[in-house]
Amino acid sequence: MTNEAEMRTKFWEAVKSDMTMFLGIVGEEDGHARPMTAQLDENLYKRGEYHGPVWFFTSTDNALYQMIQQGELAGQGKRANAHFVSKGHDLWAAIHGSLTTTRDRAVIDKLWNRFVAAWYEGKDDPKIALIRLDAELAHVWIDASSVVAGMKMLLGIDPKEDYKDKVAEVQL
Repeated sequence: MTNEAEMRTKFWEAVKSDMTMFLGIVGEEDGHARPMTAQLDENLYKRGEYHGPVWFFTSTDNALYQMIQQGELAGQGKRANAHFVSKGHDLWAAIHGSLTTTRDRAVIDKLWNRFVAAWYEGKDDPKIALIRLDAELAHVWIDASSVVAGMKMLLGIDPKEDYKDKVAEVQL
């Protein structure tokens, strides 16, 4: 049986390892989300648990960044439309939370790495910015292979029993 703590740990381990999320804003752009690379603050990651925001490097001319920033200027928060699939396709998640922006140099310095550097002209790039996802809740599915379910059905076995403990709402 998989409990919420185990699901949360598996989720953060997968995000730390695979890093790509689809990120968008609830109710905007007809639900359009784009792939972005998630950055986790290593200082907030301990023993498979993470207690902090998810960061995404971006550019000030990125449409998503601009929509979030316009909401901030109008005093309206933006809700995240985020989705994650691990590289092995053994964990899926729909993430709910809030989005904000920053150009805080201290955060940029803390999260900077060679993969981020490949996209910018250095930390002083005038267009460099960050999107912050404060994740609140995720719907997580683990090992939900339709191939295995299909094989079980052919053998007359009910596949739902295998998955009842592998789907959960997880507080992040």
